[in-house]
Amino acid sequence: MVYTEESIKNGHVLLIDKPLTWSSFQAVNKIKWAIKKKFNLKKIKVGHAGTLDPLATGLLIICTGKFTKKIPELQGQIKEYTGTITLGATRPSYDMETDIDNTFPTAHLSKEQIKKATQDFIGEIDQLPPVFSALKKDGKRLYEFAREGKEVEIEPRKVTISAFEITRIDMPDIHFKVTCSKGTYIRSLAHDFGKHLNSGAYLSALRRTKIGNFNVNNAISPDAFVTTLQS
Repeated sequence: MVYTEESIKNGHVLLIDKPLTWSSFQAVNKIKWAIKKKFNLKKIKVGHAGTLDPLATGLLIICTGKFTKKIPELQGQIKEYTGTITLGATRPSYDMETDIDNTFPTAHLSKEQIKKATQDFIGEIDQLPPVFSALKKDGKRLYEFAREGKEVEIEPRKVTISAFEITRIDMPDIHFKVTCSKGTYIRSLAHDFGKHLNSGAYLSALRRTKIGNFNVNNAISPDAFVTTLQS
């Protein structure tokens, strides 16, 4: 792909494979900075169509120029994830960001039970977002309350899980693939899945593989995009 100042301003949909530990904001900033430097621009619109947590990797759609108007439409697309749920323990953030706070037995669980339990999450479900999330309440992000040790009431949200498949079981790790609606927290799904199995669980790995018809197989890293832009 050859990028020009005109094409960037008219708009591109960039498929970026977000690296582990990067925030979505960092990925957008890296690309925006590279574009401004390459074409000596003071201003250019660049934005992403759906955040990925720093501990997740995978598909991040970034739009430039006039295509930033497409962001709301792209955010509403069905998403697909693969990842790993670890049974037998919980963490306050529902993922690897925080330390284990409780442990639970897993000896009572069979592979058949684990696979069958996914069916109870298919369809429209009520889901509580994690307390360690960027959602706002009273003008403040939930993770700010959580880090201050303050309890806050969170309203459940309706989300749709259209597919939830266990792809491999290496106890205590459960490897999965999920297809879901906008607004679904896979961390919450992992936490709730553990409770449903009378155990505990947290999300230990996550990768977004698809957004609508866009596939991470066609995505490149932020650094690779910068290299392409400069060539």
